[in-house]
Amino acid sequence: MKVFNSLTRRTEELKPLENNEIRLYTCGPTVYNYAHIGNFRAYAFEDILRRTVLFNGMKIRQVMNLTDVDDKTIKGANAAGVALCDYTKTYKDAFFEDLKKLNIQPAEVYPAATDHIPEMIALVEKLVEKGVAYKSEDGSVYFNVRKFPGYGKLAHIDFDNQRTGARCAADEYDKENVGDFALWKAWEESDGPVGWDSPWGRGRPGWHIECSAMSMKYLGETFDLHTGGIDNLFPHHENEIAQAEAATGKEFVRTWMHCAHLRVNGEKMSKSLGNFYTLRDLIGKGYSGREIRYVLVNAHYRSGLNFAFDALEDAKKSLARIDACVDKATEGEVPEWAARHLDAFAAAVNDDLNMPKAFAALFELVREANAKGGAGTLGVFRRMDEVLGVIFFGRPEKAEIPDAVRKLLDERAAARKAKNWAESDRLRDEIAAAGWTVKDSRDGQSCTKA
Repeated sequence: MKVFNSLTRRTEELKPLENNEIRLYTCGPTVYNYAHIGNFRAYAFEDILRRTVLFNGMKIRQVMNLTDVDDKTIKGANAAGVALCDYTKTYKDAFFEDLKKLNIQPAEVYPAATDHIPEMIALVEKLVEKGVAYKSEDGSVYFNVRKFPGYGKLAHIDFDNQRTGARCAADEYDKENVGDFALWKAWEESDGPVGWDSPWGRGRPGWHIECSAMSMKYLGETFDLHTGGIDNLFPHHENEIAQAEAATGKEFVRTWMHCAHLRVNGEKMSKSLGNFYTLRDLIGKGYSGREIRYVLVNAHYRSGLNFAFDALEDAKKSLARIDACVDKATEGEVPEWAARHLDAFAAAVNDDLNMPKAFAALFELVREANAKGGAGTLGVFRRMDEVLGVIFFGRPEKAEIPDAVRKLLDERAAARKAKNWAESDRLRDEIAAAGWTVKDSRDGQSCTKA
């Protein structure tokens, strides 16, 4: 399995550091609002990555953080006049509901920032002791980027051509400004009731320190893989590296992977343009989680994804074509031609998650199965779906049709043969009342459980 490492800018083989287990940290949501489809582009990519690791027989331990204290969550909770934990719970619960709708496999651990303040304080203390962090006049603590020689290696920053020296107090700041960033932020009036006691006074952690502390707690001081959207590469992931490696003196993460941005109808997603969608918005428009997932994963993760309603309509048709083929597939010895398509699929996903080629292999399987019959192909579809997560198995039509319904079907077939359309429609309604749906095709009628 080969992936593109953002750190080295090379495609490299992904090998577990130990115990045939990939230890993976994925940047999760900031729970101040409902996650939007741009967020889910990253989570869907990470799900494909996770599934491909398992597809290759490796184990995985995935940690995805929940940022429930930062500038945005504090501002939202205070504006709503509710406790921070109550404010963020709504969006945490919604996030997990959305993951299920998109068939995204759960991570092994979902640490919330507010549950790990002691670990963050301990990490900041270590950085102060090592002389790479300092306390400012207001009681905040900053990381001195000039004291860490490796700063900028992920983003490949040329310090000589950057504005430097300013302090970056905000969790999210000007990405062209390389400055000392906040590890611990002193309490101020706008924080309201949010704050924790620390050796530097009351305050709360900076956003960047949260991920370093939680990832090392659950995955160790050095682990295999860290992912996120390309917008997280700098400064967030760069700062994670600086904090962790300055504290431990060890390599923080072996491999970094980043997915490209999602655009809507060719434009950057924004509320002002009216093209800002949450998963709930799309489901409210009549699209299913499976159709949305299909669009999100059917592109290379390092290429920009243009999300359009036409693509969702195409997804419906593509999934219907897959479903029709899978409905006819059976267990049994896998034909040589089907095994060949599975080999092509495996080669594609192991080539830096090349999903366009993987889907091409799937549709070659569908095409040939339709031409030659689906005997022995069900296991191949199941194997492919271990990665894709979009194929529906165990469809209702596989259920046993009751004798009474079979009798009505026979009567309806006779009515259609006699071109007695009124009787055919009446029998269709009677079958529907019994809980079954009839569809007509060139091959005759088929009956499915409603």
